[in-house]
Amino acid sequence: MINGFLCLYHFIFNKGGNLKSMAKQDMIELDGIVQDTLPNAAFKVKLENGHEILAHVSGKIRMHHIRILPGDRVTVEISPYDLTRGRITFRRK
Repeated sequence: MINGFLCLYHFIFNKGGNLKSMAKQDMIELDGIVQDTLPNAAFKVKLENGHEILAHVSGKIRMHHIRILPGDRVTVEISPYDLTRGRITFRRK
């Protein structure tokens, strides 16, 4: 049992890059407009198809101190598992 656990542990943590990249490919990218600013770097974004989602700022945008204001056009990544939440990955001009 311990050998089986160690094999699974090494598979997940040593070759996990493949598993993570598969999950990243499943993300849905959509454009939208920021409607409202919420606490903790969260925003309400209205997508082009009319749906409104809750989106937070990605790490790269946070790292480069890119300011996002209501009215900005943004690109949002949405997981197919939860279509009500997303991540802002790009701010358009």
